[in-house]
Amino acid sequence: MSAANAPLISVKHPLPWQHYNLSTMGEEVRLWLDANLIEMIIAIAAGTLIYLALRVARRQLRRLKNRPGDEHSFATVIGRTFTRTTHLFMILVSARLVAGYADPPALLLTTIRFLFTVVAVFQVAIWVREFILALIERRTGENGHAETLSNAMGIIRILVTVALFAIATVVVLDNLGVNVTGLVAGLGIGGIAIGLAAQGIFSDLFAALSIIFDKPFRRGETIQYDQTIATVERIGLKSTRLRALTGEKKIISNTNLLQKEISSFQELDHRRIALPFGVIYQTPSEVLETLPALLEEIVNAHGGRFVRSGITAYGASSIDFECLFDVYEPDFAHVAKTRHRIAVEILKRFADEKIEFAYPTQTSFTAAPDGRMIYPYPDLDGAYVTSIKSD
Repeated sequence: MSAANAPLISVKHPLPWQHYNLSTMGEEVRLWLDANLIEMIIAIAAGTLIYLALRVARRQLRRLKNRPGDEHSFATVIGRTFTRTTHLFMILVSARLVAGYADPPALLLTTIRFLFTVVAVFQVAIWVREFILALIERRTGENGHAETLSNAMGIIRILVTVALFAIATVVVLDNLGVNVTGLVAGLGIGGIAIGLAAQGIFSDLFAALSIIFDKPFRRGETIQYDQTIATVERIGLKSTRLRALTGEKKIISNTNLLQKEISSFQELDHRRIALPFGVIYQTPSEVLETLPALLEEIVNAHGGRFVRSGITAYGASSIDFECLFDVYEPDFAHVAKTRHRIAVEILKRFADEKIEFAYPTQTSFTAAPDGRMIYPYPDLDGAYVTSIKSD
């Protein structure tokens, strides 16, 4: 047979029991029972006690798993893992521990060892699978991400199960004397081909898992990416759905979203408000000096925390001021109301103090007949009269 037509699985050496026939096996069993009856009874009793002890231990671990108020502790993960122990595994553990005491025939001892190896490999796969899934749920459930986990748990369970049981199958076949080199190579090539074909899907899937474990945001949070501010409605396996402040629905792939700079407003305990305004140039310097203290009084009396205030620039028609203050409230609607109250109070106090807000103005000057700049209106004494000569 050519190398191209070689089977993926081949037997390296004959199995131990292939040397036996039924007559030989029956004779060995009869002679063993005649010579070791007492030892066999003791071994069965000891195996039964071991099995019962394993059942009691599993029952205690189940209580650890179901302990109220401690759903996300590491002890609960351990309890959940080992409660998946099967009865067949406990029976074979008991048989394997006492098999050598009664000096059984080689075929029986080989069979017990073989069955124990097969069942133990798959039992370890079940334990590891349950341990991984429990750790994932513990990791995501501690901080209220159970709703996000439900979207991805199905695919995670499938991926973990397929990977672990494929490894377990290869290990069992290898213990059976099967040459699994070709099988492993075939699985590797097939996995690479599937990975390349579904590269985009797997990229978004692993991005979704990254969102679940790293927790940059969660459902219900308001976030900003690029120029978009939106609330997260659902985190899927391929895309995340958001609701923009303007009402439209935004859908973006998980990979694309994680590549952006994301700002979250969820844990924002305060917002800083900048309130710019301008006063006229005719405002006395003494009043300008007292303005910061007046603004601080207004801000602190109406729910804000004053930061600073002062002149920022000399404008074309105003002396520009800025008032900075913090509002310690995450709800932006409350922040907007506080800003409104402070702005209205500033307007009232400025009116009481005869402080005038500036607005765009322009003053024109006219040249007298002798070339001097004069105000464009005749003075009261009649010294100058503006004449406009038209062509």
